[in-house]
This record gives sequence, C-alpha cells and structure tokens, in this order.
Amino acid sequence: MTRGGVRDGDDGAGRTTRVRTGSVLRSRLTWRILAVNLLAPILLVAGMFYLDNYRTTLTQARLQALRTEADLIAAAVAEGSLTFEVHPETRSLVPGHIITPELASQIVRRLSRLAGVRGRLFGLDGALVADSEQTQRGQFLVSPLPPLPEPDSMGDRLDDLVSTVDGLMTRATRAVLPRPELPLYREPGDQDASDYREVGEALAGRPVSSAMRRHPDGTRIVLSVAVPVQYFKQVVGALLVSADDSGIERDVFEVRLAILEIFAGTLAITILMSLYLSGTLVRPLTRLAAAAERVRHAHGDHRDIPDLSNRRDEVGELSAALIEMTAALSARMGAIERFAADVAHEIKNPLTSLRSAVETVARVTDPAQQRRLMAVILDDVERLNRLISDISDASRLDAEMSRAPTQIMDLGPLLAALADVHANTAADSGVSVRYEGPEEGGAPLRVFGNDSRLGQVFQNLLANAVSFSPEGGSVALRAWRAGPSVVATVEDDGPGLPPGKEAAIFDRFYSQRPKGEKFGTHSGLGLSISKQIIENHRGTIRAENRTDDTGRVLGARFTVELPSA
Repeated sequence: MTRGGVRDGDDGAGRTTRVRTGSVLRSRLTWRILAVNLLAPILLVAGMFYLDNYRTTLTQARLQALRTEADLIAAAVAEGSLTFEVHPETRSLVPGHIITPELASQIVRRLSRLAGVRGRLFGLDGALVADSEQTQRGQFLVSPLPPLPEPDSMGDRLDDLVSTVDGLMTRATRAVLPRPELPLYREPGDQDASDYREVGEALAGRPVSSAMRRHPDGTRIVLSVAVPVQYFKQVVGALLVSADDSGIERDVFEVRLAILEIFAGTLAITILMSLYLSGTLVRPLTRLAAAAERVRHAHGDHRDIPDLSNRRDEVGELSAALIEMTAALSARMGAIERFAADVAHEIKNPLTSLRSAVETVARVTDPAQQRRLMAVILDDVERLNRLISDISDASRLDAEMSRAPTQIMDLGPLLAALADVHANTAADSGVSVRYEGPEEGGAPLRVFGNDSRLGQVFQNLLANAVSFSPEGGSVALRAWRAGPSVVATVEDDGPGLPPGKEAAIFDRFYSQRPKGEKFGTHSGLGLSISKQIIENHRGTIRAENRTDDTGRVLGARFTVELPSA
C-alpha cells in the first residue's frame, strides 16, 4: 500500500518495510545532506556575533585619530590665539586673559570643520572659550538636511530590510555577547570644565580619551579626546574634541552587509548543490529500492533492476551488485525448480516399479515368483534409499561448502593415496591404476581448498574409470602445474563417451553404465556433484574421448583444473 509517497510492504518475517517513492525534498538523506552543507554558511553568519572586536578596533583607531587632530588643533590655538604677559622678575606667564576668544574661536571652528569633529576650548578657569558649533554671535550653525528619497521605491524597501536585519543582528549580538555599560553623555546648556571629567584631566596636563552613550539604549556613541593647550610646556587651556561613531557603525554595517551578501550567495549555491547531490543519490537509490521491492513481491526479475554501472561510483557498484545478486537468485530458483522436477521424476520410476511388484505379489501364489517379486521390491527400496541419500548430499552441498574450512593443501599426496587405494581394489577385476605426479623435489601441487571434498571428486572419477575399463585395462591419474593452475587428468581404456554427451554427463541423474552392470546401482548424481565441488573451488572440469591418429576411441579423459595457491 502506498501512503504519502511511502509504499508499505512485509518482509516475510512479520516486519513492515517502507520504500519512499516521493520527491527528493521528502527524502531524509536530502535533509541530512542539507544539514551538513549548511553548517559552513551558518558558522559564517555566527561570526557576525564577533564583530564587536572589529568595532573595538575601529573605536581605538578613531580615538587615536581624534587624539592626533586634537593635538594639531591645540597646537594651532597655542600658536595663534594667545596673548600673554611675562613677569619681569620670575620670567613666567602672568595668569589671566591669555587666550584670545575671537582668534581661538576662528581657529577651533575652521580646523574642527576641516577634520569633521566638534571642538570646544576651555580656559584655565574652566570657562568655555570657543565651540566649533557656535558662531561668533553665539548662534548655532545650521546645515540643510539632504532631500528625502522617493517614497515606496524598491531601494527604500531593500534599505529598510537591510537596516531591520542589521538592527536585529546588533540586538542579538548584544544579547549573546553583552558589552560593558558606557556612561551616558550629557551636555548642559551652560558648559564649563566641571561638566566633563576629561577636560579636568586635560587642564591638569593629562590627555584623556573616552566613549559615552548618546542615547540610553546605547545605539549611538560619542567619542571624545581632551588634550591640554600648552605653550612652552605650560598649560593655558584644554581642548575637547568629540565625534559620534557614525563612521564606525557604517563600517561595521558594511562588513555585516558583506557577510550577509556572501551568506545569501553561499546559501543559494549550497542549497542548489545539495539538491543536485541528493538528486544524484536519492533518485537512483529510490529506483533501486522500488525495483528490489518488485522483485521481492515476484513482480519482476533481475532485468527490472536499473543498470547504473555507467555512473562509475558507489551507486553504480550497488546497482551492478543488485543485478548480479538478483540474477544469481533467479538462477538458483530456476535450479531448485529443475532439481525438484528431476527428483520427482527419478523417485517416480522406482516407486512405479515398487507399486507394480507389490500389486503383483498379492495375486501370485507360486513361492518362486513371490521370492523374485520380493527381490525386486528389495532392489527398488535400496534404489530409493540410495537415491534419497545422494539427493540429500547434493542438496546440502552448497551450504556445506560455504561452511567447510578451506586451506592451502598439496594435491599430490592426496592423489597418490587415492591411486594406491583404487589400485588394490581394482586388482581383482584385472585393472591397473597408476599415479604420475611431479618428480621428487619438484614444485608441490598447492591449491586452496577442502581436502575432503576434493578427495570426493577424484574418488568418483577413479571409481567411474575403473568400472568402465575392461579386464586388463589401465587407469592413469596424472597431475602437474600449468602456469597459474594445477591440472589433473583421469584416463581409462573404456568405451569412451557417447558422441555429443561430453557436457550432458555432468547433468543431474544422467546415467550411462557399462553393459552387464546391475540396473539402479547408481543415482546419476556423482559427476554433477563433482562439477559443483570443482566450481565452488573456482576451477573447471571437462570430459573428452581419447583417440589415436585414425580417430579410434581409446577411452575417456576427465580433466580437472584448479587455481594454484
């Protein structure tokens, strides 16, 4: 059943399996890829919380610049606006009326305007002598505001959005990384040196820098520097130079805006690349899962698995592995079906004979005929027992081979021992068995396998060769190394193989026995089991006839080739 892009199924063990068939955005893998790829842009934005260090650096640089400007203005005031009187005896300055207000106001106003700061000059008595924001008549300077922009323009909306985001980031930064609380800037109507701590320090000959809040919320900061006005190392007044932090905030805003622009571009590229990457993974994996689901429900075979091997990546390898696995399973299922059909056919023959004999023996009264029928029944029962035993061995072979221990072994001693055993048993029938292996001291015939199963193969081949060889005939077992392989052959002097049956003799239940041999003594599974064992050892087995120069058949030859270890 399919629900919301998820198809439910049962895995055969009572568990519910789900195969997602929806869009890429519904995939958990897509969101995991996005989460990993978005980590870097998010860390980039998180770095905006540490712009206070940048602001502090700019503030220190601005205070240093104000100090330089204040020193220049103070030097100009000391050189151009002082009137003084020298005491005739002490040769020191006589206090009072040293700074000329008119000259000092002009110098302070012009130089402050050039520097873009506000300058205020205080005398030794603490009185305000000059203010760059006042004219000589005590009127404040007024400059016209810039014209208002066109309302509801796209630029205004974008600026408002950026300003809003900047304000939110500023408040978030202060919430996450609170700054020390600055004193509130206050400017009384009638100013004197006592209103500013910095001026008092400057009148004492100590320059001082400070930063204060213009508004209670701390959104605007006033930077100020107070330096003494000295003439011949004697303090004659104090100059207070101040400026707001609009330039600093503008620089911080531009940096934050640049980070946001980089973040926006990086975010867009990251999302697109993540979606592309997830699409190259999720879609083919979804197709493979859906195809595997169809095969699991017997609605398809290995040809329905998408072939993605041309991708040349892990997904392509998975596709190829699924195709090979499904093809192997399909072949195994076909083999099981054929095996079941062959077993049913082979068992049916002795059962039919057994049934006929049982039905007949009930009607026969002659004791001699009854004994013959009972002998037939006994032979059929033994045949069934042998057949069932061989079928059981054949059906368990794959499982046993997968669990059987394998190791590097020398095939020579095993073949020599088997040849000696069969030489003794075949002597009664007048057949000789000999083994021809590597010369003494030669390279061993090392293979990687299970000695019990390989012994079963050559035991079967030698037994067949002896049974087909006539009296006075011989069986030769030879083995040698041939490049990366070990080759062993079993040759006999029998009638050879029927023409065209060189491959068919390895089929299950194929039986072609010598004349005169009792029927039913072989199940026809020996060579089939031998072939299965050799193929499990990554080797090959084949059969052919031995002929002379005239083409006359001299006997049969079975060749086994195994990879050397």
